Amino acid sequence: MSMVTEALHDPRREELRRRTVVWVVALATAGLIFDGYDLVVYGTVVSVFLRNPGEIGTVTPGVAGALGSYALFGVLVGALLAGSVGDIIGRRRVMLFAYAWFSIGMAITALTSSTTTFGLMRFLTGLGVGALVATTGALVSEFAPPGRKNLCNAITYCGVPMGSLLSALIAIILLGTIGWRGMFWIGALPLVTLLPLAFFKMPESPAWLVSRNRMEEARAISERTGVPVPEAPTAAQRATARAARERAGFAGLFGRDYWFPTLVLGLMSVTGLLLVYSLNTWLPELMRRAGFNTKGSLAFLLVLNGGAVVGALIGSRVADRFGPKLVVAGCFLIGALSIGTLTLSLPLGMLLAFVAIVGLGTSGTQTLIYGFVANYYRTNVRGAGVSWCAGFGRLGGVGGPILGGLLIGAGLALDSIFYVLSGLALVGVVLTLLVPVARRPHEVTTIRLEPTPAQRIPVPTS
Repeated sequence: MSMVTEALHDPRREELRRRTVVWVVALATAGLIFDGYDLVVYGTVVSVFLRNPGEIGTVTPGVAGALGSYALFGVLVGALLAGSVGDIIGRRRVMLFAYAWFSIGMAITALTSSTTTFGLMRFLTGLGVGALVATTGALVSEFAPPGRKNLCNAITYCGVPMGSLLSALIAIILLGTIGWRGMFWIGALPLVTLLPLAFFKMPESPAWLVSRNRMEEARAISERTGVPVPEAPTAAQRATARAARERAGFAGLFGRDYWFPTLVLGLMSVTGLLLVYSLNTWLPELMRRAGFNTKGSLAFLLVLNGGAVVGALIGSRVADRFGPKLVVAGCFLIGALSIGTLTLSLPLGMLLAFVAIVGLGTSGTQTLIYGFVANYYRTNVRGAGVSWCAGFGRLGGVGGPILGGLLIGAGLALDSIFYVLSGLALVGVVLTLLVPVARRPHEVTTIRLEPTPAQRIPVPTS
């Protein structure tokens, strides 16, 4: 079991740490809100493209599915690259760069006038989105206090469905006024809002600084933020680290200890994101085909992501207490059952309630998966593990819009489409149950600055 040495009572540092954690979680959540907005805004405007070839050219269901996938393919590449880059230059720098990159990408996308340039910009924007998604989990896990790691990650990654909810709400209110280009201009706002704020308020992770042997910087940040700084490793620990260096990062993910859980966790993320982006891209169109008008169909998207936010926050508290594995499996099962209920003839109120539960079992489940992964791996492979989950998992994000387009293009009935999605959620249940119990590796001891010997007590980390 790893041990952490904490000062028994230091009100000033405790207050500094609380304030720092609040800032880190708030900024990370805001980033993922725009992240979620940028990825799901396409689903709010796809009906415009399908019905008006004067916007970016003729768009068939198959073309629409492909366009929806380009951004997700960019996310895949960006997330996998961010795992290595973040370990070299720091998580903070990657996050700031990602804010700027995807904001500029959204602005340029709003100016496009053909399917080719629109698809290219969706891919390039996705690179920044992927870098942010992959880096955020590792940073938040390293700042989150023991016993609150799943909750802090859930709050942060709830930014994705919150952004989706915001996108649907804005589309309901403003799409008719500002058009699809205005929707994309809104996605560029982080460049002049979030980026400057994060530049001044988002600190680098002391744990990352220690891993790069930048002890003075780590201690300075610890003094300023109240976040405990790991002790410098002993000569024996440095020797062990050198011997095990090839097992760190992405190499460590596929070493003897982690190759099987890495594979299963990656497939879990693929399944979760396949569900998330099938629904977020195509649910409004499916509901239009079921007889609802434009605003009514967008309301289902709003409810879907509202249910994801509430469900993930509740699930994270349970996961912190009982462990995330069974909670994630249970949420996948809830998703399977609730998607199946959408095939029933239900009153509108009940239908909306079940769509909210679908949100819990899809986007909400994916939020819990990120927290599961961020706390599953040891420190020297954690960043790579989150990047793997966000990157490899995006195969599901790429496939989601394509799957929906293929099912609709094949002329399948709505009931059949929902049964396919329900079956995918059951696959997620099985994959989750296959994940082995995480090994708890020995970590370096962590201390507050200058505690007295009488103040030090051993406290197990989560």
